[in-house]
Amino acid sequence: MMVKNLKKLRNEKKVTQQQLAEKIGVSQQSVNKYENHNVEPDIETLIKIAEYFHTSVDYLIGNTELERVIENVEKYDLNFDEKCLIDIYRKLDYDERESIVHVMNIYARKK
Repeated sequence: MMVKNLKKLRNEKKVTQQQLAEKIGVSQQSVNKYENHNVEPDIETLIKIAEYFHTSVDYLIGNTELERVIENVEKYDLNFDEKCLIDIYRKLDYDERESIVHVMNIYARKK
């Protein structure tokens, strides 16, 4: 079970090995080994990585090409702008998403 897509995700999200290591509770050297030396993280760490990048363990290990997590969603008829916002939101990491939700909640309370 090699972590095939970790480096790709990390580079796409512009996250350093050190930043990722701090977020998931391992050393930078461990992240380097996961990416470059066929060292596999334990399942708990693998889950933390998947949660951080809002993806699945299956995507990390190469079992699926679907990068995003499949969640239960309600159907909405979205206009183009709304669809674009959702697409951008899905590309954000966990911390960025929390910031966006916080700002949205501030605006929602003003009404």
